[in-house]
Amino acid sequence: AETDLDLGHYERFTHTTMKRTNNFTTGRVYNTVLRKERRGDYLGGTVQVIPHITDEIKRRVILGAGDADVAVVEIGGTVGDIEGLPFLEAARQLKVEMGSSRALLMHLTLVPYIATAGEIKTKPTQHSVKELRSIGLQPDILLCRCAVDIEESARKKISLFTNVEERAVIPLLDADSIYRIPGMLRDHHLDDFVVERFGLECSKEADLSDWEEVIEREFSETSGQVRVAMVGKYVDLLDAYKSLNEALKHAGLQTLTEVKVEYIDAEDIERKGTSLLQDMDAILVPGGFGDRGVEGKITAVRYAREHNIPFLGICLGMHVALVEYARHVCGLEGADSTEMNPATPHPIVALITEWQNVDGSTEQRDESSDKGGTMRLGAQPCHLEEGSMVRRIYGEETIHERHRHRYEINNNYLDRLRAAGMRIVGWSADRSLVEMIELPDHPWFVACQFHPEFTSRPRRGHPLFTSYIEAAIEHARGEAS
Repeated sequence: AETDLDLGHYERFTHTTMKRTNNFTTGRVYNTVLRKERRGDYLGGTVQVIPHITDEIKRRVILGAGDADVAVVEIGGTVGDIEGLPFLEAARQLKVEMGSSRALLMHLTLVPYIATAGEIKTKPTQHSVKELRSIGLQPDILLCRCAVDIEESARKKISLFTNVEERAVIPLLDADSIYRIPGMLRDHHLDDFVVERFGLECSKEADLSDWEEVIEREFSETSGQVRVAMVGKYVDLLDAYKSLNEALKHAGLQTLTEVKVEYIDAEDIERKGTSLLQDMDAILVPGGFGDRGVEGKITAVRYAREHNIPFLGICLGMHVALVEYARHVCGLEGADSTEMNPATPHPIVALITEWQNVDGSTEQRDESSDKGGTMRLGAQPCHLEEGSMVRRIYGEETIHERHRHRYEINNNYLDRLRAAGMRIVGWSADRSLVEMIELPDHPWFVACQFHPEFTSRPRRGHPLFTSYIEAAIEHARGEAS
């Protein structure tokens, strides 16, 4: 599924891998209800927000919870937003249906600190809770975001005017590391309160030693710095590469290296040339869509290949790596992806034309088809070739990585690519789709169709990114010597 950024944080912090049922949006809910109405499920009845939309929200919440002992349900947005009202009503109904011993409402609020006056303001929290209570929701716990410590008197005031136990008014202070948050919440006994309210049997304290090790690594003296050039087209909005940034940070933690990411607009390379890539220890070309900046990305790939700079291409990054190789090594003039140039004489990358629907049926699609629902999404198995560098990096024959793309490598050109020296080292389960490539005569040149950043975790990193940063370290040492 294509999900909100927050889901990545939940995965990274809980060390779990979630499914498409763990995220849903208003559009998906309304789409399901409207399809049911068209199918006649409501027997001609008037479809309304209550009960039809709220019932569908509740159904999806229960489906996402599965057989877990405890389910965390985040309702995004701000209290009072029109868009969120059906979800809050569904939450109210769920709490009534499940009972107070099985449902707990936690409300995250901002307690602003007025630096000029040297005081905090509790009014926004009071009004937020008042708004919640007006629609039938009484918070059991308040997590109060604040830049400074919240004094006991302020906590008592918040407790009094929000009808929340004082011990359940928990300060959540700004931290120098996001990885300190689990320990901070434990220190305020949030886990004890939740366990007590749910009547759960927990014989031992939560073990946060892994997080303590991550924090220790984060603030340890690093062995050096590497500069990674991320050549993208959405560099003005860094959240577009949030998972990539996190994965590189995790690799830095694993190698005790300061990873300095230099964000370079691919269009700037088209205008100014490769001088922007000088002094870089590694080059990374991430995913993207459309033809804007693609020639700049191709130039960056060529620079990395010809100057023996560690290179990692992801999704579109693999496409441009293949196009660059086809043009400048295989001699296929005009080679391109049909996404960028439908009339290319050498379509190295082309649209996936046969799609499998949810019901198992297949249908043919082309460039004129609707884009919605036409991506190869989610975790897919990938077979790694024996003797390849990536097989050694992963240490496994078969891996599972997440995908998000609609264009694939054209298998008709594989023989020419191999003859020129490229290795095809990763395949889909049926060996019909190329998943990974590498160059054996290059210190570290890897590109993949999937998104490995989605499975990186702060406590163990990701083998591909760790190896990539290790190669960048070696390059930096070589340049220094």
